[in-house]
Parts: sequence; C-alpha cells; structure tokens
Amino acid sequence: MGTEGARALLERAGRLTLQTGNLLNWGCLRKKCPATPGEEVRDCMQKTLTEWSSKIGQDQNQETLEVLECTVAQAIEKINPEERDELKVSAKLFIVGSNSSSIRDAVDLACSALGVAQLDSVIIVPPPVEDGTNLSLEYLQPYWKELENLVQNKKIVAIGTSDLDKTLLEQLYLWAQVKPSSNQVNLASCCVMPPDLTAFAKECDIQLLTHNDPKELLCEASFQEVLQESIQNVKANEWIPLWLLRYSVIVKSRGIIKSKGYIIQAKRNAS
Repeated sequence: MGTEGARALLERAGRLTLQTGNLLNWGCLRKKCPATPGEEVRDCMQKTLTEWSSKIGQDQNQETLEVLECTVAQAIEKINPEERDELKVSAKLFIVGSNSSSIRDAVDLACSALGVAQLDSVIIVPPPVEDGTNLSLEYLQPYWKELENLVQNKKIVAIGTSDLDKTLLEQLYLWAQVKPSSNQVNLASCCVMPPDLTAFAKECDIQLLTHNDPKELLCEASFQEVLQESIQNVKANEWIPLWLLRYSVIVKSRGIIKSKGYIIQAKRNAS
C-alpha cells in the first residue's frame, strides 16, 4: 500500500501526531549533522513520514481514528523507571497556532512518549507576534497560566521563557504565581548577555541560557512542503501545524544526552 495507504489515512483523520522517537537511534541522521535546527526538524519529519508511510499495509484499522499516530516503532524509547532519578527530562515547546490549550496536549504526549509522570523543565515559545507588534505581558499571560496549571498538577517541575528582554522578564516575574526559572537568549541577537538582563536574572535566581533556534522553527508552509514531499498527492494544504515539542533526556551526573526527539501535532482544515 505504501504512500497510497498513508494518503487514505490522512484524508480520513482530523489530527496528526508525528513522533520521531529518539534521534540517537536513527543511524541515517547520525551520518550527517544538520546545519540548523530548522533543517534538523525538516529531516526528522521527512524521514519519519517516509518510513511510516512505507509500512502502511493491508491493515487499515487506523482509518477511522480521529487522531492519526505517525511514528517509527524502532525509534521509540521509553525511560526505565529505575533510571528516572538519574535523568533530567527537558522540553522546549513552540506553539504554532494561537491556542494556549495546546500546551497541555503537548506535555501529556511528551510524558506518554517517554514513559514519565512529569517533565523536569519546559521552556515556552508562544506564536510569533504580528509584524509591527511587540511581544507583551498580555500576550504571554494565557500561555504562562496554562504552564502554571501544569506545575500545580505536578506535570512539570520548572518553567522558563525564551528571548525576553529585561523589561518583559521583570513584568512576567512580578505578575506570575510560578516564577520563570530560566530565560533563553538567542546567540544571533547578542554576542554578550545584556548587563541589565544579567543583573536582574542573578537577583531573581533566573538561569540565563543560550540557543540558536529561529523565531519560527516550524511554519505552516514548511510543514505542508515536507508532507507533500513525503506522501505524494496528499492534500498537504489542508494540514496546519499546531505545535512542536523538542525534548532531551540528559544523564545528570555526566551531562550526556541519552535521548532527543520531536513531537509535532497538526490538524486538518477540510473545506
């Protein structure tokens, strides 16, 4: 059946959840090092979709499912409960749509994929603001409230932000019930940490981290392009990504990455 079967399933489903599993288990990805985080996401999505579609056979039990699971079984790697205390499970969540309720879905799916009860830390990246509009506290608040609920429900231990300047980080800190434990700063925007941000972070015990992710790690056009390339003749323009979560599992005592992967959810807007 191959791509024909995959195409048939996609035309019946309302949502698609794509899980790459542990990228360290993908021999083909080890051979080449993607130049950018965006390229890595595209490579992972394409390989997962291609591998998944090639395994669709006569068994069409999934065709009535509202949410279609697109994953490669051999790459999935759950955490051994006996090793859980020795590991730190971190995630960075990129919201593509504007729905803050996606946060709970993403965290639940990450916990389920890894076989854990909670994530040690989650950094949130809300959807990009419109051109000419500055990021504001009001824009961040619904996303942060959703994260706070997950902390209170013990699904997440610590929550953090990305690319906030000193003014906005201070506003969030003063307003929030659960304070941000970290703030990521993009290496492309500054070679040296701004002194006012450094001073405030030190005063409030907020860890400053660096990253090289683009403002939009996965856009609608890019998602549809990969879907079209992987499964020919699929109505890719009907599919809209909702969120992308990147997780990493690190051995605390050695600082070694044990597992890394992506989970992406999209919905179909059928006309």
